[in-house]
Amino acid sequence: MTSHAKQGIPAATVARLPLYLRALGTLSDEGVTTVSSEELAAAAGVNSAKLRKDLSQLGSYGTRGVGYDVDYLVYQVSRELGLTQDWPVVIVGLGHLGHALANYGGFASRGFEVRALVDADPDIVGTRVAGLVVSPLDALEEIINAQGVAIAVIATPAMAAQDVCDRLVASGVSSILNFAPSMLVVPEHVEVRKVDLSIELQILAFHEQRKAPLLTPMAQAATS
Repeated sequence: MTSHAKQGIPAATVARLPLYLRALGTLSDEGVTTVSSEELAAAAGVNSAKLRKDLSQLGSYGTRGVGYDVDYLVYQVSRELGLTQDWPVVIVGLGHLGHALANYGGFASRGFEVRALVDADPDIVGTRVAGLVVSPLDALEEIINAQGVAIAVIATPAMAAQDVCDRLVASGVSSILNFAPSMLVVPEHVEVRKVDLSIELQILAFHEQRKAPLLTPMAQAATS
């Protein structure tokens, strides 16, 4: 997986910006117009000193005694993340996960427009999902060029993921979100974010296991 900080902003800061944007969006929906660094940090689940340092990377320092203007900070963070424009997206792999991703309504409201759905299964090709007709894998390159795809989502089986990735990269796609249970080999200029649900569950299992000694004898009996 590659990781490039944008315009000198540390990668760790970039990774936290979506957390701030989500918290700011909630505050804005609630009619909040200004927020202190402590309040925003608590809403985002981070340390307030870290938040202030992160936002200073964007040139936003807030106003002493007042805090940050919520709407303007939404704009600043959105601009830094590149969300002041819509990004065309293609989803490759329309199994259960790909189907769910295609139907997820949160993409459009966050600046991502799913332009095309692609699958290799003849039984899936030609069906309509989330208002789009699923195209055959053979048309992948043509779709990328025609739709101006900037970001691709891979939700294929593991064995097909690398081949799909290679075709995406060869067609000019340099940002990939990978849901396939495999590591992708890509050139240095290609950004890959991997989402592995099994790893996340394993991490949760680790934390759940560590809670076990805290259970009462009755609760332990109930779970045995």
